[in-house]
Amino acid sequence: MTITARVSPDGSELTIQVAGRFDFSAHQEFRKAYEIGVKPKRFSVDMRNATYLDSSALGMLLLLRDHAGGDSAEIQIINCNEDIKGILTVSNFDQLFTII
Repeated sequence: MTITARVSPDGSELTIQVAGRFDFSAHQEFRKAYEIGVKPKRFSVDMRNATYLDSSALGMLLLLRDHAGGDSAEIQIINCNEDIKGILTVSNFDQLFTII
């Protein structure tokens, strides 16, 4: 599991890239990725290299949403494979996040 974060040059967007298994073992690393001291307006979680997602990962995404402003948060989950997209959809996360 590897999590990396990148802030856009103007500081308005934070992209968090998830690689490998997105599960409880990534909790601390994922939280550190978005608690960076600046408050971007938009967040993207790039799942291009994620191979697995479990219920603890869903909880981590909800914590990110709370951190980003709750209902007013602009968060997109991008580059999901079909399995991960299916889990997010069945969990109704498409109601809380933009899933691309």
